[in-house]
Amino acid sequence: MTDTDEPHGHAGQIARRRFLGYVLAAGTLTVAAELGEVALAPDEAAAVVPSLPGPAEIYDLNDMLTHAALPTANLITIRLDADGTASFALPRAEVGQGITTSSAMLIAEELDLPLERIRVTLADARPELLFNQLTGGSNTTISTFTPIRVAAAVARDRLLKAAALELGEALDMLTAKAGVITSSATGRSLTYGELAEKAAAETVGQVPVTLKETAEFKVIGTARGRIDALEAVTGRKKFAMDLHLPDALPAMVCRPPTINGTVRAVENLAQVRAMPGITDVVTVSTGVAVRGRTFGQCIDAVRALKVSWGPGSAEGESDTTIRDELRKAELPLASLGLLTKSVDARFTFHFASNSALEPNCAIADVRSDAAEIWASLKSPITAQEQIAGQLGLPVSAVKVHVTEGGGSFGRKLFHDAAAEAAEVSKAMGKPVKLMWHRTDDFRHGRTHPMATSRVRAGYALGQVLTYDQRHTSVATDFGHGVGEIITAEAARLPVGDLTFSETIFALTQQTPYHFGVVTQLLSETDKGFHTGSMRNIYSPNVRCAQELVVDELAKRLGKDPYRFRREFLKEDRARAVLDKVAETGDWGRSMPAGTAQGIALHPEYHGYVAVLAEIDCRPETTGRKVRDACTGPRVTKVVCAVDVGLAVNPRGLQAQMMGGIMDGIAIVLSSGLHLQDGYFLEGSWDNYFYTRQWNVPPELEIVVMPPTTGEPGGAGELAVAGAAAAVACAYGRATGTMPTTFPVNHDQTLGFEPLPTTPPIPASPTDGLDRAY
Repeated sequence: MTDTDEPHGHAGQIARRRFLGYVLAAGTLTVAAELGEVALAPDEAAAVVPSLPGPAEIYDLNDMLTHAALPTANLITIRLDADGTASFALPRAEVGQGITTSSAMLIAEELDLPLERIRVTLADARPELLFNQLTGGSNTTISTFTPIRVAAAVARDRLLKAAALELGEALDMLTAKAGVITSSATGRSLTYGELAEKAAAETVGQVPVTLKETAEFKVIGTARGRIDALEAVTGRKKFAMDLHLPDALPAMVCRPPTINGTVRAVENLAQVRAMPGITDVVTVSTGVAVRGRTFGQCIDAVRALKVSWGPGSAEGESDTTIRDELRKAELPLASLGLLTKSVDARFTFHFASNSALEPNCAIADVRSDAAEIWASLKSPITAQEQIAGQLGLPVSAVKVHVTEGGGSFGRKLFHDAAAEAAEVSKAMGKPVKLMWHRTDDFRHGRTHPMATSRVRAGYALGQVLTYDQRHTSVATDFGHGVGEIITAEAARLPVGDLTFSETIFALTQQTPYHFGVVTQLLSETDKGFHTGSMRNIYSPNVRCAQELVVDELAKRLGKDPYRFRREFLKEDRARAVLDKVAETGDWGRSMPAGTAQGIALHPEYHGYVAVLAEIDCRPETTGRKVRDACTGPRVTKVVCAVDVGLAVNPRGLQAQMMGGIMDGIAIVLSSGLHLQDGYFLEGSWDNYFYTRQWNVPPELEIVVMPPTTGEPGGAGELAVAGAAAAVACAYGRATGTMPTTFPVNHDQTLGFEPLPTTPPIPASPTDGLDRAY
């Protein structure tokens, strides 16, 4: 899609421009779009010691992903069917974030078709899309906003022209509304269904189209319920394990006690193969796989296996040894002038689980000449290409179906379960329905890497002159690349992985304040862990550290934390959300000792979020017990203001903020993994303390700001960092001590009895695994 006449409007806004779309040869009307660029140039605010814009303020990860998707935008199509419905196969993964609904809203807007008549499914892996089938970086709505609308507008124009021919009337006498085209002269009408075949084209060709102005929107920008809500609440929504394929029997894997341990020998292979319901037992690269008639029988078989294990990649490692490694790998900080004072702090962020509510799972049917995979995948092209290489098959012989997922938070960027299912199916010569046990996911699944963040901020004469941050992390695995095998393999090279990580860091991290000379650098170490881009990648840690230092700067300069931030902010949009939470949350109100407010701001992916949190750290609160564990500090109130430019579905945006806030509370106060002797002690949700009902803030208000641009910004990850920072700042003000270890309860009494490492699956199935399934 390219501009055909009018010039660009203000950066970040769509003026009324014409675009080129495509009409594709098909039996019924099928249309597509080709995407062009919109440059973004943030304005610079005045300050005594201004900061140059960082890389992410000029060109961020979201820009890169959007531009990478441009060349294949015309391959995304909408089809009108004879029943008057529109069908769209979205080349992204729906994992609960609501993108099928927002995509349907874009179509409904430009096509003038009721939302309930739009069918959005998930596209199979399509290698021809190249970089245009990756779900990540809060990019889906940004990168598809214009091409989906262009395709829908092309369809609407084609239908109008077909109706004009059919009715013998002039185009300007026809109107389209709710899937019906009506003549204002005669009152005659035709439905989209009646026109679908007549509007179809016999050849592919470019056609110009004009998109609606923002002021004309009737669907975009309105609060809508999810199109899949009824299926979800009635249990009809289909996930990978809900699919029933002929002969695909349940399978599970007996895994090593330590990370990446290897199988040396199986002592009782024959006995386990003879157990009730068990059809196959084979050794694979990740352990010993069993296949049975039910998952319950698979659990029994896994527990019965007697395996001799070789050492893993993190043998003997603990929180302490990793922290020592990180400190040795820290990059040096810049020196300060003789007359400059500084805030100097080091923060430690422990491993956190990237386990979604849905366990890791996949279905695989591998034959000698072909393979078929079903799984929730956010990078399905990478999965298809790497699994094909693993099986020794051409890519065209491996079909990958993307199923809906029960959560991801970055977890499903990796196809671990799909690759394992394919390996197991090939080894057994039979189709399998593979599922990880919850303990597998916590101890062998993806984690947010442990990290330290060293910060030094220099100040003098009431101004911040320098801000230096050195973030050091256990290596983050970016082996999914940006959606296809070339960048995926480059990210795994001995040198390429750090280069890839540094690029992602530079394209995501920024400082919203004028703090003079600013540097933010990344260093990584230790590749012996399964890590991943847990929701918001580096930002929750980096922003949390920065906002705590901002609070300390305000304290030393004798200024109110809110007003100090406001004074140094670069952008008016950032200032507006900060003002909104301060006003709505009654910033500065009198509070009892041991309680306090915290305020923080986070910019990312062309969006801004500010969060005000109130916390209760009084002994009578922190000492209260739930299930024999101390609850710890309680966040009692959160106010969040969010500006994503244009919110396609404000209700969906509020839900995203709500989830992000819960994540932020968890990673600061209670959710962390304890590494000991090469494995994580946590083995399930009952001893991994994510935000629960008892520590969800009873007061929660989310304010969606009015549109500030004509295009949407990223929303899926935005609130995590902002909420984490606000809660950390509130904790510091309530206790009188700036927290430096996260979660804050990590070094306290464990609070649970760790599950044994052998057998790796507990004696009774938990977490919804039905033994008779």
